[in-house]
Amino acid sequence: MAIRNAEAVWEGNLAKGKGTMKFGTFEGPYTYASRFEEGPGTNPEELVGAAHAGCFSMFLSAVLSKEGHVPNRIHTTATVHLEQVDGAPWITKIHLDCEADVPGVDEKAFSEQVQVSKAGCPVSKALKGVEISVDAKLVG
Repeated sequence: MAIRNAEAVWEGNLAKGKGTMKFGTFEGPYTYASRFEEGPGTNPEELVGAAHAGCFSMFLSAVLSKEGHVPNRIHTTATVHLEQVDGAPWITKIHLDCEADVPGVDEKAFSEQVQVSKAGCPVSKALKGVEISVDAKLVG
């Protein structure tokens, strides 16, 4: 299987410093404001969310396809909750919102495969200490 790399550089102190995160073809700045306030740039939590949404979508596609229901499209949004716990920031919850266009699958089978995918995608497995929830619906 694959080994993947990402990198980050941080310069300065926490409040006034700045950094850059880079993986694949993406490179983006991050700061205290982009992470803990509403400043421009990205942050580690958005990248975790993107990874989780992408992994879940691919895994759901795989399990549905294995059952003979090849999706036309799966769109997943991840909402990552960063909260103060015992005086420190923690990712406490990730909520996945999914819409899928899957010809020929019924609601019951789809819901079952969503739960399999929530538990089985590699990013979900890596985030076992985080509460993960999912709302998924068939569209199209």
